[in-house]
Amino acid sequence: MKLSKAEEALMNLLWDQKKAFLKDLIDAHPEPKPASTTVATLLKRMTDKGYVAYKTFGRSRQYYPLVPKKDYFSRQLNRLIKNFFNDSSTQFASFFTRETNLNKQQLEELKALIEEEIQKK
Repeated sequence: MKLSKAEEALMNLLWDQKKAFLKDLIDAHPEPKPASTTVATLLKRMTDKGYVAYKTFGRSRQYYPLVPKKDYFSRQLNRLIKNFFNDSSTQFASFFTRETNLNKQQLEELKALIEEEIQKK
C-alpha cells in the first residue's frame, strides 16, 4: 500500500529520527507546522498500513518505522518502472541518463556502478 505525499513527508522525518514522539515529529516538521491532530491522524493511517508502530510510555507513544527507507524507495522505483516504462529497466535507464542532464563525471560514476554490478553477476 502506498503512502500519500503527507504521509511520505512524515515518514521521512521518522526515518531520520529513528524513533520519535508526536511532539518530536511536529518540531522537526518545516513551517508551517501541522496541527497535532493532523500528525496523529497521519500516524494512525501509517500504522494501519503497516509502515509505523509505536511503544506506549504512559499516555505518550513513541513511533518508529517498520519499513526501512531503502525498501520503500525500492518498491516505489519498481512501481514507477512498471507503470511508466513498460516494466523495462532498460527503458528507465535510457530515460534517466538522457533526460536528467547528467554531466560526464556523473555518467562515468554511473558506468562504474553498472560495471561493478556486472562483475558481481
